[in-house]
Amino acid sequence: MTSDEHPLVALARSAITLYIRESRVLPATGDLRELGEIKAGAFVSLHRNEQLRGCIGTISNVYGNLEREVIHNAISAATRDPRFMPLQASELDDLAISVDVLGQPERVAGLEDLDPRQYGVIVERGNRRGLLLPDLEGVDTAQQQVEIALRKAGIGAYQSYTLSRFRVDRYH
Repeated sequence: MTSDEHPLVALARSAITLYIRESRVLPATGDLRELGEIKAGAFVSLHRNEQLRGCIGTISNVYGNLEREVIHNAISAATRDPRFMPLQASELDDLAISVDVLGQPERVAGLEDLDPRQYGVIVERGNRRGLLLPDLEGVDTAQQQVEIALRKAGIGAYQSYTLSRFRVDRYH
C-alpha cells in the first residue's frame, strides 16, 4: 500500500495479495466501520503497464456490505476475469488498482440522457445485461458506450433493450 492509496484500494490490494500468495480469502474485519453501513455494488479494475489486467464487479450489493463486496470482487478481478489469465505473484508489485462504488441505477429514455464521462451505462434485454463504467479512455460518446455494453451483453443493436445510467465514486 502506498501512503496516498484510498482505504478501499488498500483493502482490494490486501485481498488480492493474500489470495495470490497464500490462497486465502481476506476476512472482513469491520475495521473500516463506515463500509459496514454501505450496501452498494462495486467494481475493481486492475492495470499493469497502463493496460487492463482484470475488471470484475457487481451492479448491486451481493456480499452484505461494501467491505466484503470489494474483497470478493478484487479476488475475482485478479483470478476470474475470463479475458485474462489469473494474476501471478510476480505481477503484484506494479499493479494499479481502482475501485468504483456504484450509485443507484436509474432508467433513462435514450442516448440524450447519457454522458460517458459522468455516467456508467447498463443495457438489459431479458436475462442479458451489459455494463460499462463511466469515464473510460477511448469511450467518448454515449453511442460508443451503449454499443460496447450491448456487445458485452450479447444484445444486437437492432433488438429492443432497456437503458439505465449510474454514477460512481472512483478511488485510486
